[in-house]
Amino acid sequence: MKKTVLSLTLAASVLALGACNDNESADSSKVIASSKVGDITQNDLYEEMKASIGDQAFQLLMIEKVLDSKYDVTDKQVDAQLKADKEQLGENFETLLAQQGYTEESYKKYLRLNLLQEAALIEDVEVSEDEIKAEYENTKNEINARHVLVEDEETAKKVKAELESGKDFAEVAKAYSTEPAAQQSGGELGWFGKGAMAAEFEEAAFALEPNVISEPVQSSFGFHVIEVTDKREVKESYDDKKAELEKNLKLEKADQAALLPKISKLLKDAKVDIKDKDLEKALDEFLAAGDAAGSTEQPAAEEDATTEETEK
Repeated sequence: MKKTVLSLTLAASVLALGACNDNESADSSKVIASSKVGDITQNDLYEEMKASIGDQAFQLLMIEKVLDSKYDVTDKQVDAQLKADKEQLGENFETLLAQQGYTEESYKKYLRLNLLQEAALIEDVEVSEDEIKAEYENTKNEINARHVLVEDEETAKKVKAELESGKDFAEVAKAYSTEPAAQQSGGELGWFGKGAMAAEFEEAAFALEPNVISEPVQSSFGFHVIEVTDKREVKESYDDKKAELEKNLKLEKADQAALLPKISKLLKDAKVDIKDKDLEKALDEFLAAGDAAGSTEQPAAEEDATTEETEK
């Protein structure tokens, strides 16, 4: 799964806090737990969470609100992305949730914010019909693969030898792979088409016959030892796939660096008035990002004056 969501939203605890805030009453003195040694109120929990992840939680909630005010992401789109992720990862989906600390509901909040940010990224990006058709032909075939990622070629050769000797792939992946997810996934990548992985990895993987262990393949991540377990041809028609392909092509062309200035402008236009003194600086880094982007562009009037002075 390729996700463009800002790194701050990767904290499941932040997302969980947002979900909690949606449902709790405004009575901060409400007792949410009682015991013989004392009670815990809603405000106790709020203050504790604010002290640990308050800025991140506030950033997430506010960014989601300003993006949602401009871009339309429906529950249907979120559910469709959730379904696609489940299909891609198969039985490893639940492992991913556990590893990242998500519940399915907090993962859906993560997906919604990701989709909102994608909408902001691609709103001004153009792709042609010919580009979409070419991508459709390019992604007709999918493979189901797994890999072991290591730091050097020597270790990769050792991994290949162990796999070819009949050792269990998942166990080898857990023993050697530098990819943290391998401890739960055993190196399984699920189904994917072209354009989903690093170019060097993809070229080698799609050239493999099923159940053949690859030679070490170097990418920017390290050295991969790959096995393709199955291949299939996508049955969806061009019309069914067009919208998804168009979006993916736009995301590839989009300038990721443009996202922060867009968010910054939306935050400024929203005129956010932070009442809690402990959180009053929580948005400063995002507001500053817009100022920094603006300072790199010379205003038109100033540029004309500069040009005129030069010509003199």
